[in-house]
Amino acid sequence: MDYTFGTLLPKHYSIFRFLRHKVSMMNTATDDASVRDSVRDYYGKRLKTVDDLQTQACVAPGRKVSKSLKEAIDLVHEVVSSKYYGCGLVIPEKLEGMKILDLGSGSGRDCFALSKLVGPTGHVTGIDMTDEQLDVAREYIEYHTEKFGYKEPNIDFVKGYIEKLTDAGLPSDHYDIIVSNCTVNLSTDKKAVLQESYNVLKEGGELFFSDIYADRTLEESIRKHKVLWGEGFGGALWWKKLHDLASETGFSKPYMVSTSPIPVDREDFKAIVGDTKYASVTYRLFKLPVKRIEDTQVMYQGNIPGFEEEYKFDYKTKLRTNDINLLDGTIATALKSSRFCDAFDFQPPTKKSCGTSTCCADSQLEDPFVYLEQRKKKREVVIPIVCPARP
Repeated sequence: MDYTFGTLLPKHYSIFRFLRHKVSMMNTATDDASVRDSVRDYYGKRLKTVDDLQTQACVAPGRKVSKSLKEAIDLVHEVVSSKYYGCGLVIPEKLEGMKILDLGSGSGRDCFALSKLVGPTGHVTGIDMTDEQLDVAREYIEYHTEKFGYKEPNIDFVKGYIEKLTDAGLPSDHYDIIVSNCTVNLSTDKKAVLQESYNVLKEGGELFFSDIYADRTLEESIRKHKVLWGEGFGGALWWKKLHDLASETGFSKPYMVSTSPIPVDREDFKAIVGDTKYASVTYRLFKLPVKRIEDTQVMYQGNIPGFEEEYKFDYKTKLRTNDINLLDGTIATALKSSRFCDAFDFQPPTKKSCGTSTCCADSQLEDPFVYLEQRKKKREVVIPIVCPARP
């Protein structure tokens, strides 16, 4: 049975609506130290619980998640959940036994849910720069270890910056998966975040993350507007630039999993951003081996927990159980070199078709804003709605 969670606006869009009281401390909106200090002060000193937020925004339609994921979230201690400043989830599939890193882990709600899903043989590390948030997360390690029935903890929390994972003591070529819920958007050096993530991932590892994106390169007046930075709009990356950064840092092409619109609802902000459009997009990127395989015929065996009938790799690549599908070489390489390898039967291609599944990938970049317009034309719901913050 599937449960639906909203494909949510990134948590900082909600958090930093109230940050305008703090952004006056910044010299400029793109000054690294000033941004970090303001964000750390807001997380650590101003927000005590989710009730301190002025908004809780999400959008529909939502992602379907498995029963086991919902149960894992329900098991997280209420104090940890109350300090989780956003109701979004960025948790991929097939996690048992995996080593996972969460960028900007906060009080640890996603980390604790992940620690349940990876099981006692897996391990989860959260990295955050805020002492107060880390104190909460560490306080509840023992609680969740006992709650999940583990003999010893399979989770730890590290203080550090997401642009400097190695400096924080995180090992290279170690993690199977990195997750992040809109933390990259707040960094002034997104290339460094991707490069550091690439360095600490194993070959075949995945970066699965959600962030705010713009439909163009932002003008200087937007990028350096202090309140817009705090609101999450000033630091938004042009979606095409992510593809450039992925290539420059060694990652595969970014594959779009889901996207939702983010409207600019204040008239004074509209006057500044003009026709610029924003969206929350979840992407997955892989650290692939140097040697890639060619277009390959695969059959999904239906053994990914919670996705026994169909596995959806991205927004358009759907692999139904026991169907024969022709995948492009990049996706096929990603599946064969990663934790997904034993879920598929790989065979040399014998035909130039997709079989009975919608799975063939093209080489063009998927524009999230064009996709949203297509959904709108189909009269699918794309308007943000209000949702509860707690699970």
